[in-house]
Amino acid sequence: MHRKGYIVINCARGMYLPGFTHHFKMAEQMKIISGGQTGADRAALDAAIQLGIDHGGWLPRGRKTEDGPLPLRYQLKELGSYHYRQRTEQNVIDSDGTLLCSFGALKGGTALTEAFAIKHNRPFVHIDFDQTGQKQARQILEEWLVKHAITVLNVAGSRLSSEPRIYAAVYELLIAAIPIK
Repeated sequence: MHRKGYIVINCARGMYLPGFTHHFKMAEQMKIISGGQTGADRAALDAAIQLGIDHGGWLPRGRKTEDGPLPLRYQLKELGSYHYRQRTEQNVIDSDGTLLCSFGALKGGTALTEAFAIKHNRPFVHIDFDQTGQKQARQILEEWLVKHAITVLNVAGSRLSSEPRIYAAVYELLIAAIPIK
């Protein structure tokens, strides 16, 4: 059971957000944040850079990621801790809502992100690319962004090492769903 105000979309059952057909027009003021990890996080940052919108977020001390320190071109701030858990929670706190992306059920750090969104009363939406095509994912994301007036979007999902398809899926979704300034 989910708390009032949260949207969980189970695309396998065809649940949609009724009544939202607006085109998302908030790109001028939008910011995408993530933890900078390989996979979904990095795809989100690269999409923001490609779209010319602000990006950022928090990451562990030493700019720690699974493939080494995050390059400086990504404008993330370091926390004092080396632990991923603290940056995950801080990114949820600093956002208006979180996009969770996966191929299949949420697990690991992505499931933790969902738990932090619930803990901090932040809206979230889960796109399971095993159940949702890009066109439907775009519609779901656009409608959710408008409904919740998201200007700071936290993006979380699988690491590249655990899901090689995640980078391309998240990048394509964000490029399609967020209009260029």
